[in-house]
Formats: sequence, structure tokens, C-alpha cells
Amino acid sequence: MSAADNSNDSINLSPTGDSFRKRLIRAFYRQKGALWSLRLFLILFVISVAAPLWCNDKPILVRYQNQYYFPLFVNYYETQFGGDFETYADYLDPFIRENITTNGNFAIYLPNPYDDHTLNEFDTQPNPAPPSSNHLLGTDDIGQDILARLVYGFRNSVLFALVLTFMTTILGIFFGAIQGFFGGKVDLILQRIFEIWGGLPELYLLIIFASFFEPSLLLLLLLLTAFSWLGLSDYVRAEFLKNRQMDYVMAAKSMGASNKRIMWQHILPNSLTPVLAFLPFRISGAVLALTSLDFLGLGVPGDQAGLGNLLAQGKDNLDAWWIALPTFIVLTVMLLLLVIIGDGLRRALDVYS
Repeated sequence: MSAADNSNDSINLSPTGDSFRKRLIRAFYRQKGALWSLRLFLILFVISVAAPLWCNDKPILVRYQNQYYFPLFVNYYETQFGGDFETYADYLDPFIRENITTNGNFAIYLPNPYDDHTLNEFDTQPNPAPPSSNHLLGTDDIGQDILARLVYGFRNSVLFALVLTFMTTILGIFFGAIQGFFGGKVDLILQRIFEIWGGLPELYLLIIFASFFEPSLLLLLLLLTAFSWLGLSDYVRAEFLKNRQMDYVMAAKSMGASNKRIMWQHILPNSLTPVLAFLPFRISGAVLALTSLDFLGLGVPGDQAGLGNLLAQGKDNLDAWWIALPTFIVLTVMLLLLVIIGDGLRRALDVYS
């Protein structure tokens, strides 16, 4: 391509630009319910991400025999605090606690001195234990703190949903754009392949892979990604089929713009309305998928906190209401906030798309 062509190729003929984004942001800000839901969701997410700094079984600072220790960041052996064994100190052990809180020594514990896998072997109540001053929301059937499991489970669910949504969005946009832009035989062949792929029994495949491999978030992420992008690609395909006939696309072609530039710099910005509108709903769908599979024992490994695992424990311990009820409330609030955000974003796009 000549220098003149390259010069023309750099001209952005797309009607979508900074003004559109600014109008969209202003339109979303007028959706007060969605705006406050987004703020609340971000606050909860930040609190959950910062969980190791306030929900941990290690003190943030220990002064013992005129020396200062930082157990939150460094592992220490119990022999350093008067213990007998060369093992990592258990700061819930009454003997270790007494050593570091008497004779001028002190320790600064975090607001909730348990993390998502802490087993309080020194609790006097049988498990699952009801809410108390030691465990504000009680413990599950193996003695883990419900509050810590909820906070870490919320964090794991949101992080998993964000990564899954990002990966499926990229795949959906890519394949939908290829189908919609080129059309014809390319569209027909890919559509038949995707229909066959989408017809595979996803749940059965998850069960089969779970029997061959150790369950992990990475395996679950790859399997869900392989199928979850199909629905989004249909919307992107439809947008590309519509927009490829627009005047600005024809003008870009007549000026010698490459297919790559036309697809990604001209058509794509005008085809993102369904992608943005469904984004919060796709996140909530990913959270539900992880929770459902976790409830069935196919999701989060046992050593990691998961909301589905707590619901399964609540089902197995119906008399321990403090397991299922807080989990149900957290899950409901999370999904409700995402739905309100998605509805507000959809309304903003309806006005200024």
C-alpha cells in the first residue's frame, strides 16, 4: 500500500468517538440506582480483596521479649514465642497467646482473627457452632469461621467471574466479528461449527474432566470459557452484519482502508452496544455458574472458600441456620447489585446508542 493509502487509512470515519463515551457516562450517571449499586459493589469488592489485612489468623504486630515481629507478612516458628516445636506458630493456641500478651509483651490482632481455612481447634463449642463473640457468624461443620469464608468466597467469585467474562467477551467479539464482517461461506461454515460445539453437553464434560483431573479454578475457567462465549458472538455477528453496509464503512473501503482497520477501528466501536449492555449480566451469570458447580462439588477446591460450598454445608446442616442464611443474603445482594447496574447501563445505551 502506498504512503497516500496509509495516510488515508489512518483517518477514523467511525461516528463513535469521545463524545459518545462522554454522553454515555453522563447518561449512566443519571441512573441513580445503578450508580449507587456500582459504588456499593465496588466497596464490597475492595473490602473482600483487602480481606487478608483484616480477616486473618495472624497478628499484624507482636512485641515479644523486646523484639518486634510482623506475623502478617513473615512466618515465624512457635519456638520464637516460647513454644517447643519447630513448626509455624498457631496464634490461636492459648499457650502462644499467653506468652505474647503477658510480662510486657503484646500483640495486635486483626478485627476478625480467622481466614478462610483457619481451623479453631481450641474452641470449646462443637461444630457447627452458632454465632458468638469468638465467631460473629458462627462456624461451619469443620470449624471454619463463616464470616471469613463469606468474605473470601465473595472475592473468589467476583475475581473468577471477571476473568471468565473478560475471556468470553474477547472470544465472542473476535468470532462474531469474523462471521459478521465476511459473511457468506465464512459465516455459514463457522455458524454450523459453533452450533455443533454449542450442542455438546457442558455439564457432562465438566463431570468427566473432574473425574480425570483434580478440581481447580483454572480447569473450571477453561471449560466454562470454551462454551460461554457462543451467546455473545451471535449479538456481535448481528451488529457487524448490519454495520458493514453503513456509509462510513463504504467510505473507508473506497479510501483503501484494510479489512483489519475497518473491522476493529470503524465497525467494532459501533457494535459494542450489546457487549456493554450484557456485561454485568454476564458477570452475574458467571457467579451463578461457579456457585452452582461448587454446590455440586465440581467448583472451588475444598481448601478454597466458595459460596456454593457454604450452601451445600447449609443443606447438610439444616439446623445450623447461620451457614445458609448469610450465604444466601450475600449471594442475593451481589446478584441484585449486578442486575441493577446492568439495567442502568442498558437504559443509558438505549438513550445514547
